[in-house]
Amino acid sequence: MIKIFFHFSLYLFILSGCEKQSINKIYFNGIIWTGDNDISSATAMVLEKEHFIFVGKDKEALDMATEDTELIDLMGRFVTPGFIDNHVHFISGGLQLSRIDLSGVSTKSDFQERIAYFDKILLEDSWMIGGNWDHELWGGSYPDKSWIDEVVQNRPVFLDRLDGHMSLANSKALEIADITAETIDPVGGVIIRNSKNEPTGILKDLAMNLILDLVPPESDVEKDKALKKAMDYALSLGLTQVHDMGSWDDLQTYKRNHDKGELKIRVKIYPWYTNWKRIIEYVKRNGRGDDWLRWDGIKGMMDGSLGSRTAWMHKPYLHDINSNDKESLPTLGVITIKDTTDFKYLLRETDKVGIQHAVHAIGDRANDWILDEFKNIEKDNGHRDRRSRIEHSQHLSKNAIKRFAKQNIIPSMQPYHLFDDGSWAHKRIDYDLLSRTYIFNSLIKSGANLTFGSDWTVASLNPAKGIYAAITRRTRNGKNENGWFPEEKISVEDALKCYTINNAYAAFWEEKTGSIASGKYADFVVHSINYLNADPEKILESKVLRTVVGGKDYLFE
Repeated sequence: MIKIFFHFSLYLFILSGCEKQSINKIYFNGIIWTGDNDISSATAMVLEKEHFIFVGKDKEALDMATEDTELIDLMGRFVTPGFIDNHVHFISGGLQLSRIDLSGVSTKSDFQERIAYFDKILLEDSWMIGGNWDHELWGGSYPDKSWIDEVVQNRPVFLDRLDGHMSLANSKALEIADITAETIDPVGGVIIRNSKNEPTGILKDLAMNLILDLVPPESDVEKDKALKKAMDYALSLGLTQVHDMGSWDDLQTYKRNHDKGELKIRVKIYPWYTNWKRIIEYVKRNGRGDDWLRWDGIKGMMDGSLGSRTAWMHKPYLHDINSNDKESLPTLGVITIKDTTDFKYLLRETDKVGIQHAVHAIGDRANDWILDEFKNIEKDNGHRDRRSRIEHSQHLSKNAIKRFAKQNIIPSMQPYHLFDDGSWAHKRIDYDLLSRTYIFNSLIKSGANLTFGSDWTVASLNPAKGIYAAITRRTRNGKNENGWFPEEKISVEDALKCYTINNAYAAFWEEKTGSIASGKYADFVVHSINYLNADPEKILESKVLRTVVGGKDYLFE
């Protein structure tokens, strides 16, 4: 990429026939997919500080240059609006970049080798946390505490499955948490036990808190470093905005860094629903945020995950032939809300003051429950533009599909999950429900505002992988070359919309972000390939050359 600076006799462009305009930058000679319905494609963009003031053809744009304008030749590269991720655990992701990573591990020996190596580089008194393991990669049987105990005995270890709904503890961690054969399963959680009723080390959903509550918290310095790492990583992938399903402490980390002017991307955070009173008071005192950081939302969670057999279903899960514990009995999954009456109350109270709801629901029964509840909230509190969200919207009943558009509920989905799930989901649920899993095309056709993201660190943060999964529906086992339930594939352009303007709408930011249009913030990405005409496999190889946020360039060439 070449920056060309033209210094010539002063030439003033008269904007709207009256006011002289100082043009900061002009990007030209590009192939620009704007995401804007009025002007879908362009070759040039004119910036005045943080905003676009013109999007169109090269000649008109270059005619606006002054002697101080920086002219940047895009050299025929493909440009899109900045990618937006609808669902991340962002600061946790930044922390994970410095923790043990078991993603891709396919054998017990490799599992143990990575743990033993990481044990040597950790401080003596620290916990080992992290994980991202996937038991389906070694056949589907759960690991147990012996996998860790055989190589690490004196350090507490707690390693999560990639979906975050199941974790493995070693004997030391179980001992610290006083989890024994007599320990009762907490509401919304499961302690997996062997034939002697002894804990195997596997804890599911709210049972994980028995140990997580004992893990020493990170310092503010550690969290600030994690945020910086996460932002730099996100920018390198073309992300200019994320919607973070975070904690109250995460909000304080964002606010602390924002106050210092150190946010590099836009963030809307949805703190955990137990903080609902805090959020109401915080909004009352501080407003809803600004165009870099917003906090007027809450995140709830109805159920667990398919991989952990804790997503809440109408019909029991299929028998687990790989079960090595007492979990082989039929199950419908779990409800992770401790008290649904209290949950209904807090949803109504937060709704009264305009707090947006984002509720995790994976199973078909969980989705039906929260769709019903959103309908009842509108009946109780009156009609308005809520844009309530269902995070994941993964398995839907037949009746649920058209309700998203009808109720203006946002399906907040993460397409790359199907790349993994499509390889083994048939071991959990029957064909009928499988056919209504990750139904991108059906939701778009119904008129729903479908949005995409990653659920990082559950899946890769890279939007290119999500777009690839949405347009091909291929799975990691190589058995679905034409796509897993191929009728649900969507076009590249629809996938781009789901990662840009649709996501902006889902955060009430569509008037200022999400597309390349005059008056909006200059958030965009320059790519190494043209997504619109590239072979899908090439999309996976695509590199981000430049990410621009609010007119500020970050180069990755």
